[in-house]
Amino acid sequence: MKAHHLVKVFALLLIFSPFVHAENTADNSRKLPIDESSTTKHSTKVNGKKFDYTATTGTQPVWDSEGNPTASLFYTYYQRSNVKHKSSRPLLISFNGGPGSASVWMHVAYTGPRVLNVDNEGYPLQPYGVKSNDYSILDVADIVFVNPVNTGYSRVLPDKEGKMPSKEQQKSMFFGVNADIKYLADWVNTFVTRNERWRSPKYLIGESYGTTRVSGLALELQSRQWMYLNGVILVSPTDIGIKRDGPVKAANRLPYFAAAAWYHQALKSDLQQKDLLDILPEVEKFTIEQYIPALAKGGFISTAEKQAIAEKVSYYSGLSVTEVLRSNLDISASYFWKELLRDREQTIGRLDSRYLGIDEKTTGSRPDYNAELTSWLHSFTPAINYYLREELNYKTDIKYNMFGDVHPWDRSNNNTGKNLRLAMAQNPYLNVMFQSGYYDGATNYFDAKYTMWQLDQSGKMQDRLSFKGYRSGHMMYLRYEDLKAANDDIRQFIKASLPDNKQAAKYQAASSQ
Repeated sequence: MKAHHLVKVFALLLIFSPFVHAENTADNSRKLPIDESSTTKHSTKVNGKKFDYTATTGTQPVWDSEGNPTASLFYTYYQRSNVKHKSSRPLLISFNGGPGSASVWMHVAYTGPRVLNVDNEGYPLQPYGVKSNDYSILDVADIVFVNPVNTGYSRVLPDKEGKMPSKEQQKSMFFGVNADIKYLADWVNTFVTRNERWRSPKYLIGESYGTTRVSGLALELQSRQWMYLNGVILVSPTDIGIKRDGPVKAANRLPYFAAAAWYHQALKSDLQQKDLLDILPEVEKFTIEQYIPALAKGGFISTAEKQAIAEKVSYYSGLSVTEVLRSNLDISASYFWKELLRDREQTIGRLDSRYLGIDEKTTGSRPDYNAELTSWLHSFTPAINYYLREELNYKTDIKYNMFGDVHPWDRSNNNTGKNLRLAMAQNPYLNVMFQSGYYDGATNYFDAKYTMWQLDQSGKMQDRLSFKGYRSGHMMYLRYEDLKAANDDIRQFIKASLPDNKQAAKYQAASSQ
């Protein structure tokens, strides 16, 4: 692979020359290149078809209202080669979550052309590194993976006097629900303009907190950047500002409990012998029709009803009736992770409950650590550092932040769900897909369904909302079978949301009665 270096440094940045990378300099301090890129050529095979592509890694500034750079974001941009009509080639803009997480997760495990060297269930293997992704969506869309401020190699920049903004200033500029959306929308505008992608169909994909980010970006791009999307993909979504409190919050955990208990063979034999997808509709029905109403009665529920509900919750969750009653029917997720396999002296993972942990003590109300996260960092960290440097030829001494310092994060005025609905209403082309793993205990799949149901209470946009579930956890794509299924679902979502050249973006007049 021969590297072709393309370095772009605007004249307006010359005043920041102490912070711009230069070769053969005596200054050996670790400083961020504000605006540069490097492109390498590659080939891959997706679904049996071979094609060439380029990978561009680089940094692109964030500017303030006066045109001064305030931060620089690291990105990786994949383009399929020899595409005749770039205007009809979809562009997928990818964000992870946290907040404070790099774009590493979906980059080298989900949609990109290279994925982790892990086993078929997603567990670490050595030697660390990456391998070809047989199911990448690069066959149907170009992809840019974006690292928000302080994640990956992205960093806040000093001002023109060389002073770093204060913690409070940085928070107002970057570290909050709405600040994050605003500066990233500006960044996306610059990226699309520089890379001549204004005519391309555009999609946003976000994972975990990234779903809050892309839900807000959908309207921000329309309203402030005049950029309209074809689709938004929400992977393991947060509540996107749609509240799930009280009885709903408590009851919505039960379908996830049932899935995790089924996976670990902790259910009664009559349930255990059924397939997971035969069990879950039954649990969901009980949750909506009986469990939420029972919890809504609080301390005034009758003894007989409380006992009956406890027995049913026990039946579906794998916990004892005694433990359910001790919790007054409201079992916390953290207690479930500790309690489910307590008799086996094992805990289960938070983000993916297929993973097992061992605690110092069997007693306690929550696990000592998140079994899945330590496993993921085990394989992702060496892989991304190797891949960017040795395969994509991006050389830097800056530390790659898997998780960066972005806290305290301002979570106030989170209207991202409402804004996504408004963006859909304003843009008849805009479709939304939810993707969730059944064994995710942090952003559980039934919460995702509930959020989808509440997103548009009018029901007028049902045909533009869809849900896909997988037999894995938060990062469903780590399981090889779901890597294929989830990418295929994105591929079909993109194809289905590309209108033909005679399909105008408009609503048809309602028929009179």
